[in-house]
Amino acid sequence: MEEKEKRYALLIDSDNISAKYVKNIIDELTKYGTVTIKRIYGDWTRAETTSWKEVLLKHSIQPMQQFAYTKGKNATDSFMIIDAMDILYGNHVDGFCIVTSDSDFTRLAQRLRESGKTVVGMGETKTPEAFISACDKFTYLGNIRDEDELTQETGEASLHVRKQSEIEQAILTIITENEDNGKNETNIGEIGSRLVKMYPDFDVRNYGYSKLSTFCQDLHNIKLIKRNSSCLVTIENKNADINEAIRALVSEAGRGGIELGALGRKLKQRVPSFTVKSYGFSQFNKFIKSLDYLQIDEQEEKNHIVVKLKK
Repeated sequence: MEEKEKRYALLIDSDNISAKYVKNIIDELTKYGTVTIKRIYGDWTRAETTSWKEVLLKHSIQPMQQFAYTKGKNATDSFMIIDAMDILYGNHVDGFCIVTSDSDFTRLAQRLRESGKTVVGMGETKTPEAFISACDKFTYLGNIRDEDELTQETGEASLHVRKQSEIEQAILTIITENEDNGKNETNIGEIGSRLVKMYPDFDVRNYGYSKLSTFCQDLHNIKLIKRNSSCLVTIENKNADINEAIRALVSEAGRGGIELGALGRKLKQRVPSFTVKSYGFSQFNKFIKSLDYLQIDEQEEKNHIVVKLKK
């Protein structure tokens, strides 16, 4: 039986989002399901909202009027939150897309998820981490602009995303956990879904890629295996490279050897993607003690271990 397509309510905070993004927002949201409710909130009596009017007609978005009763107070946020709860209780949608760069909607996102609804967030690079983390999935608007419309904001997105090495470490952890459970290869689809659960703002477009497979292929310790219609991911065997780096670091330290902690720090600097989990260990000292070309001297001082090359 074919799975029913999810229905989404699109709610846009006009006070914090530019009209230039609307077409791309709707196009992006169609990846998740059908947009059955499209509403935008603001004070449409203000001159600043004129840029929205043509866009709203073109994309059939319903403007929700909220007068600013008090200067400096944002009545729009309250109206949007109340309306979202009304939609929730009506139970006509499976998920919400909240488009804002405002942390005031963090609790709303949490509440909707508590009720079993999927929450997709979209916002500019200034969006606070609290709101991003409250969503199931968050997309930076700069990443979904058409190529001929890209502005400086797209370049700025890289300043707000996690380092590529952190994502690589997360992928290695996922693969290692699967291997510990007897699963030697991991489907790339599982990698993608688990990364989004760990980091709601994860998107390969943040790093200049259009496909997760291409992103993974360029990672130092990741190997892609294409089998029939499946794309599998495993850990690339880099034992020779790591052994060479360890030998060099211990040798550079001289006859006196190198303290275990210092070796770990220097190895991480030389090979940023290194992780002992990739080699089946949970502790660095256990990994080092497994290497037969090293001599381990445990000195009297507590936890003071010196590593030397065997003669």
